Amino acid sequence: MNGRLLGEGGLLMEMGNLFSGESVQIEYKVEVPGKSEKYMKTVVAFANGHGGRLVFGVDDKTLEVVGMDQDRIFQTIDAITNAISDSCEPKIYPDVSLKTIDDRTIIVVEIHPGPMRPYYIKRQGLADGTYVRVAGTSRHAEGYMLKELILEGQNRYFDNEPCWNLKVTEEDIEKLCSEMKEAALKNTWNDSEKATIRNVTKNVLLTWGVLKEENGEIVPTNAYALLTGQMRMQPVIQCAVFKGTTRAYFVDHREYDGAIQDQVEAAFQYVLEKINLGMQIKGIFRQDVYELPVDSVRELIANAVAHRSYLEPGNIQVAIFDDRLEVTSPGMLLNTVSLKKIVEGYSKLRNPAIASAFAYMKIIEKWGTGIPKVLRECREYGLPEPELIDFDGDFRVNMFRKTAVLDVRDTTQTTQTTQTTTQTTQTVYNGKEFVLEFTESDKVILEVIQKNPKLTQKEIAMELDWTVDRVKYYLNKMKKQEVIKRVGSSHNGHWEVLADFER
Repeated sequence: MNGRLLGEGGLLMEMGNLFSGESVQIEYKVEVPGKSEKYMKTVVAFANGHGGRLVFGVDDKTLEVVGMDQDRIFQTIDAITNAISDSCEPKIYPDVSLKTIDDRTIIVVEIHPGPMRPYYIKRQGLADGTYVRVAGTSRHAEGYMLKELILEGQNRYFDNEPCWNLKVTEEDIEKLCSEMKEAALKNTWNDSEKATIRNVTKNVLLTWGVLKEENGEIVPTNAYALLTGQMRMQPVIQCAVFKGTTRAYFVDHREYDGAIQDQVEAAFQYVLEKINLGMQIKGIFRQDVYELPVDSVRELIANAVAHRSYLEPGNIQVAIFDDRLEVTSPGMLLNTVSLKKIVEGYSKLRNPAIASAFAYMKIIEKWGTGIPKVLRECREYGLPEPELIDFDGDFRVNMFRKTAVLDVRDTTQTTQTTQTTTQTTQTVYNGKEFVLEFTESDKVILEVIQKNPKLTQKEIAMELDWTVDRVKYYLNKMKKQEVIKRVGSSHNGHWEVLADFER
């Protein structure tokens, strides 16, 4: 076949995608089956997914172009379009075209992603006749997939749906509002930004869809249940370390339950405990550096929690192998979403209420910046580009480890080394006596601040040749310890060092 295509010159470019082998969006048939149901499940599966093409006149095993009977080609096209129109509910209108290769004509039936999901084979009914495309085959949609397709077709969202088994009081609502603001403040580094964080109120939760008003009564939604850890089958994050590059041998594993925002932080800290912490020299200074960009690690876990399918019974898995960090979230990509679009920053919210809550708490950015940010940070770190995989109804991101980039020690050795280079001092501030431990990174920043207290975070980062996020981390830590404070605005103020330290 390839020889024939090459002989057609420019036709190779036009036809290349048609002959790449069966996949999520391509299926071949040597001929049109006598019973249309034999290919109709593929038609509805394409409509329920990202669309696809049925190619008649090509052997699915060898990709040999057999061709169709040219004397009956137009009757065959009519039979295909009529069968699709008559057999599917809601109606599906395909685009049909003819392609000729070495005097052999094939029929290409293109099915577009449908807006009125779920699509199903009318004779089989909704429950039995709904199919989805998984790993290059058309499979019967499981119960949770069917529910998600129904919600998507009606422009509804699972996290916005009322959670009828749960009751909520005014005190419960106030408690969640308070906890969310506390989380937002904790996750904000800049004092001026902290000042802009508004209070969360019942009306805000109603606007997001965390609460709903039904018949004059305030009821919690599934988003509320997930954010408070009260879902009847509350999902967990499963974390594990494996020996080697496969799942054959466990080294360690844990599960984190509770409120989903707490699960994000717990899983993130687990990864930091298990990956390597090394050092690099910048000028005369020693810097502690994780082998993976920590902001990107947190972003991957948070995105998995915010965008997973909560109708699917599986759990998010965070797995650490010798060569990679693997984050897997349940749920096939939504209609109009593709891997290419994700890389470009396109976002379609599966759980808008959770996304709004997470964006407020500074856990995620709501508008699709997550994956592009991860890709950029991995490039800056000198790591291979992360791998995005849409498979078997799940979505996975592999972030590859490259420990040779740094002078890396294992976690135990690093901890011991840090302890020997930590300066401990006892000081008094506001009548309160406390013990401080300064790492080399702490002391480097404190020295820069003492030399020029008016430096902004960005200017400190430029001075040290660090990332701004790294500077924010240490400044925020020392502000919490009351080692430093910022007086005035972030641009026009200055730093004050409240504790003594020695170089």
